[in-house]
Amino acid sequence: MSLLPSALGLAGRRVLITGASRGIGYGIAEAFASAGAKLHMLAEDVGITEAAARLGADPYRVDITDNEAVTAVLGAIGPLDVVVNNAGLELITPLDDASAENEMRFRRILDINITGTFLVARAALPLMGTGGRIINTASIWGRVGEPLFGAYVASKHAVIGLTKSWAKELGPRGITVNAVCPGWVRTVASMRSLAAMAVRTGTDEEALLADIVSSQALPGLMEPADIAGTYLFLASDLAANVTGQSLGADRGDTPW
Repeated sequence: MSLLPSALGLAGRRVLITGASRGIGYGIAEAFASAGAKLHMLAEDVGITEAAARLGADPYRVDITDNEAVTAVLGAIGPLDVVVNNAGLELITPLDDASAENEMRFRRILDINITGTFLVARAALPLMGTGGRIINTASIWGRVGEPLFGAYVASKHAVIGLTKSWAKELGPRGITVNAVCPGWVRTVASMRSLAAMAVRTGTDEEALLADIVSSQALPGLMEPADIAGTYLFLASDLAANVTGQSLGADRGDTPW
């Protein structure tokens, strides 16, 4: 028997999701809303206001690399049961590109994906108690290499490392820390990456995408809703004994 969101015991849980204005973050927010959670949705772009309104959630527009802003916002939110560190930046950063723009992209990706994740988790920690959940969005590229995306790949390897370290650190407080590693999901960021890969390799986008999904055990390109259940599980009491793990949600694309 499949588990309905209502069976996961998430109704009334206080959940913060970063990078929640669109894509995977919004898909996660929709799933938690369906499960009856009390949602706080955070993103840097103005779209967070409309996205949160659709789900009856509280919106917060914040750059997660700004420590003062993060501390102020989370301090005003109050107690939290679940923190989903989903905000991230995925851009091409070829090693053979010596431009100042490429270097800026490299630094910004690391700042958002690593430092921003740290700042949010640090500010949220005083708001969490026994039974708390921290769920970080990593990537299948956090386990493998991928040409042209050095900064993003390195940052997602780092997210998995943070997950393992924080699980050990916060275990005595009764807080679990896990990561979800999505495969290819149809989002603005992933389609932008696909286009960049196609240009650099001289390949047709549709042909490249077909080749990518052909390596999956389960066919087809995922939508954000397809991986949201993994986050619900990790936030639920069913995952009380799961911590320090990075769970692949990739249709069998990457051997774990």
